Amino acid sequence: MSADSVNYAWIKSCPRKDYTVPCGKWKLAMRSGKTITLTDAQSFPRRPGGKIDKDVGAPFRVSEDGRIVSYLRNDRLVVRDVGSGEVRPLPGRAATLPRGADEGEVSTALSSDGSVVVVDYGDANDRLPSLIADLRTGKVVTLPAKEDVAGFSPDGEHLLTTRRTADNTTEFSVFGKDGRRTAHRVVPQIVANNTPVALADDGTTVAVVVGGDSGRPRLHTYDLTSDAVSGAVRFSLPKGEEVQLLGWGPAGALTMWNYVGNGDGETVLAVKRTVDAETGVTRRLDSFKPRRDSWIWWAPGE
Repeated sequence: MSADSVNYAWIKSCPRKDYTVPCGKWKLAMRSGKTITLTDAQSFPRRPGGKIDKDVGAPFRVSEDGRIVSYLRNDRLVVRDVGSGEVRPLPGRAATLPRGADEGEVSTALSSDGSVVVVDYGDANDRLPSLIADLRTGKVVTLPAKEDVAGFSPDGEHLLTTRRTADNTTEFSVFGKDGRRTAHRVVPQIVANNTPVALADDGTTVAVVVGGDSGRPRLHTYDLTSDAVSGAVRFSLPKGEEVQLLGWGPAGALTMWNYVGNGDGETVLAVKRTVDAETGVTRRLDSFKPRRDSWIWWAPGE
């Protein structure tokens, strides 16, 4: 099996009158420098009633380790092992969308190694519960429809979700991949009002990045069990870098993807770094420049 992995996935942009649309096939920009074209992946979603919408791209995601991608193929959700090329549908009912579901609103979230997939149907009235599909066991369980997925723990055993309550507060919940809720709490504003967040393998510790008025970001951890927020750990980033994705790594370090914009809303550079949760020391791991002609692109774990 190839050791190569995905740097990012993208679909090309083409002009149409005074706006742009996706065109062509989904492509994978690999760390080795080569490009893989996914000829079987749907480029466009099918709307309720059967019409293909060529103004938007079909759902697509890349696992954090860059080895698994999920997408639609012939209106069914599948995953592809990038190294072996093996494609298989999600287990059971997770592969086929419910009647009346809008493919343009569907999104997936993958565990770090792509072995667990959450399917969210994005319906406005929260009628359709999300599904958690375990690719190793083939088991599919439901997740309450009002929960918004915030991300997996690194081991894929826990899933962090958020929900806006009737009291205009934010509740965080943690679910096992078996669908059972193991923790929940209305969280303080410093946690609720900042992103990104990341859940640790213990299923209770949440890291959150706070921008701050000074422009220098700081890191906090929050314990769902004790309702305690840690003191601030400040860390430095080069000018223009903003933290977009966050995830726990080994030995207490966190991994983050930071994007640099050009002032016109386009990301011109993506940088992967680690940040020590205790000291704030950062280290650059990787970077790439997404193609300027892409309509949309997805980094690993996004």
